[in-house]
Amino acid sequence: MILHQHVAFLLLPYQSCTANIIVSNMNSIPHHHNIAIEPDDIDFMGHVNNANYLTWVQDAVVAHWEKIAPSEAVATHLWVALKHEITYRKPAFLDDDVIAEVLLEKVHGARAFYSTIIRRGEDVLAEVQSSWCCVDADTLRPMRIAKDIVANFFGTKD
Repeated sequence: MILHQHVAFLLLPYQSCTANIIVSNMNSIPHHHNIAIEPDDIDFMGHVNNANYLTWVQDAVVAHWEKIAPSEAVATHLWVALKHEITYRKPAFLDDDVIAEVLLEKVHGARAFYSTIIRRGEDVLAEVQSSWCCVDADTLRPMRIAKDIVANFFGTKD
C-alpha cells in the first residue's frame, strides 16, 4: 500500500536491503518539519493519539529526502519503512506548535537510518529511531543509494 508518493509499505527480505556502509557521519544536514495537529488526531484522552506520531515521522523523513535529494533521485527512488522505534515522552494537544527534527544518521547500502525528535518548543514529545529501505520506483526492488546522492545529506558534496 502506497501511503505517500515516496513511502511504501512492502514486504521485502531484510537481507536484500543490506550492503557495505556508504556513509556514517554525525555531520548530516538536519531538517525541521512543521506538524499540523488536526481535531481527528485527538483521542479519547484529550491528546494526540500515539499512532499519529508514526505518520508524522514518515512525512518528516520524506520531506527531508525531497528537500535535499536531487529531483531525479526523488523521482526514481521510493522508501519502504523497515522499523520504527518510538519513545513517547509527553503528550501533544490540539493547539500545540509541534516540529519534527529529522537527522539522517547513516546509510548502509539500500538502508537509511534516521533519528527524529518531535518537539513542542523545548519539550521533547517523542524520540524516534527508524530504518528505511530505498527501492527502485519502477522495479520495487531494493536499490543502493549512490554516494553522490548521499553526500548531499552530509554536506560533503563538492
